[in-house]
Amino acid sequence: QIDLVESGGELVQSGGSLTLSCKGSGGSGFRLGDWVVAWFRQTPTKGREGISSIDDGDGKTYYADFVKGRFTVFRDQSKNTVYLQMNNLKPEDTAIYYCAASSYSGSAGRPDAQQFSHWGRGTQVTVSS
Repeated sequence: QIDLVESGGELVQSGGSLTLSCKGSGGSGFRLGDWVVAWFRQTPTKGREGISSIDDGDGKTYYADFVKGRFTVFRDQSKNTVYLQMNNLKPEDTAIYYCAASSYSGSAGRPDAQQFSHWGRGTQVTVSS
């Protein structure tokens, strides 16, 4: 069993930047780097969207088209943390952002929520126009 905690969400103006963190913890010897980690977001109108993922091997990343070029996902292995750097934020990026982890290497790439067994509680990002 692992625990994921997101942080970094806040109110920001359009065009601004935020960096979200997803810190993982688990039993003895736990390494978040052994897991595929994805970021999702959820709104009442669009539901849940897969945004980005980083694999458990060489750090290969995936981005949905609507964030490509603006968002960057990366790891800090020493901190068991995955980050989502978000630049040039738009009002339509307003959502609750979740990180999720999967022990299945095939989960890398376009995130499929059904393949992710562990989820954080989410962090609210609000982008004002």
